Amino acid sequence: MLSLDFPDNATCVDRFRRGLGDFGYVEGRTLVLELRWAKDRVDLLPGLAADLVRSNVDVIVSASGPAAAVVKEATTAIPVVLASSFYPVEAGIIQSLAHPGGNVTGVTHFTPELMAKRVQLMKELVPKATRIAVLRLSGRLQDLVVRDMNAAARQLGIELQPIEVRGEDDIAAAFDTAIKGRAQAVMSTQGPFFWRLRSQIAQLALKHRLPSLSGEPTAAEAGSLLFYGPDVMEGCQRAAKYVDRILKGVKPADLPVEQPTKIDLVINVKTATALGLRVPQSLVLRADRVIQ
Repeated sequence: MLSLDFPDNATCVDRFRRGLGDFGYVEGRTLVLELRWAKDRVDLLPGLAADLVRSNVDVIVSASGPAAAVVKEATTAIPVVLASSFYPVEAGIIQSLAHPGGNVTGVTHFTPELMAKRVQLMKELVPKATRIAVLRLSGRLQDLVVRDMNAAARQLGIELQPIEVRGEDDIAAAFDTAIKGRAQAVMSTQGPFFWRLRSQIAQLALKHRLPSLSGEPTAAEAGSLLFYGPDVMEGCQRAAKYVDRILKGVKPADLPVEQPTKIDLVINVKTATALGLRVPQSLVLRADRVIQ
């Protein structure tokens, strides 16, 4: 398994092992796991991927979007299973969800529909909002996220204010830019960077009295007003099904890439109260969890 910096790597591995156990595999007896984590260092990924290829492993499981792209470049022979991926078609990792082609298949969590829904939820919570700041990183995949958010925003009469950040030191300044731009709410795109800084972003949003929505796991628990996204850890467990079928002779090209089976909505009412917001009852009734 190879990852850039998957949210809670230990839990991901535990879920993957659980999935393998469901298919009768016993670590140390019927298979061996080789784990490689880049620890938020993109520059380490090529070397780690090359190491796995040299080891001639039977399958490589990629537990993050950036890792998937690197593994795709490292081998066209070894089957690759995505436990989490980010716009895999647009990134050139697969040909299509239904017919991935090549040596890569697995699970994708982040879709255009998901990004559009996040904008819709923010509008539902803050009906008068006409301008929303979006914290983003650089890069083509981040461009795609903003594109899909923009498509939904235009239909709702909302103008997005994308604000690029390059590192942790840029976050505070990004909020100053959002306030100067008269943003009425704030969201972020997606990725390990925003997961790692979810608490800082939530607290700065509260400080500047901006309703915030995040797609990063446990962001609502960290203080974000809303979380809307899939259970990314589920992908770790579902990856085991792909590994099992590949080890039994099925080609990755013949295994369609799966999308999330469930999207969770979590509302932090404590944050809403601190912002002086009343969460619509219709939204509360749809929530999977409400943090009081």
